[in-house]
Amino acid sequence: MSKKLLVVGGAGALGRGVVSHFGRASWGVTSVDFSANDDAHNNVLLLNSNSLQQAEQTLKEISSRYGKVNTVVCTAGGWAGGSIRDADSLINLGEMHSKNLESAFLATYLASHLLVPGGLLVLTGATAALQATPGMVSYGAIKAATHHLIASAATELPEESSVLGVLPTTIDTPMNRKFMADADFSTWTKVKSFILLVCPHHH
Repeated sequence: MSKKLLVVGGAGALGRGVVSHFGRASWGVTSVDFSANDDAHNNVLLLNSNSLQQAEQTLKEISSRYGKVNTVVCTAGGWAGGSIRDADSLINLGEMHSKNLESAFLATYLASHLLVPGGLLVLTGATAALQATPGMVSYGAIKAATHHLIASAATELPEESSVLGVLPTTIDTPMNRKFMADADFSTWTKVKSFILLVCPHHH
């Protein structure tokens, strides 16, 4: 029987890369996102931006339709700059919370109920948030909270399961290139590199 993967954020740039890679490796792939990914075998659609209010219903739908999974990967996220002096940073905090932290909590909640023993949960942190981020304070604070979740999640997962926290630099996606056109893309984390970090941990 083929292994099963659940991707929270499977319709985004990073999520699409993960979905297509695992699909080619003959995994059964389910995407959870606000829009469908046609490369996934199954799509579970979230109805609005408050994904946590739909967590219980999402769990029921996946559990009844697809059963247990071997790996849960959270690829959902977003970035915003700004210092604490900028009013925009205060406004961005809500967006960073929903895109990054709520998606990580949703993935961890689903993993705690759906992973098989010995399964794997992968959450996306950020290298930048290992230190102060005065130029992107909302993003840094939320990613630091994600790191706390990574450290806390393992005890609540099925036995012998693992949590892998991947802490990329900037992920090389079309959207990030558009917003940071002057950056040195060679220092960025490639989507393929992210996938290869996840891959060795399946076996």
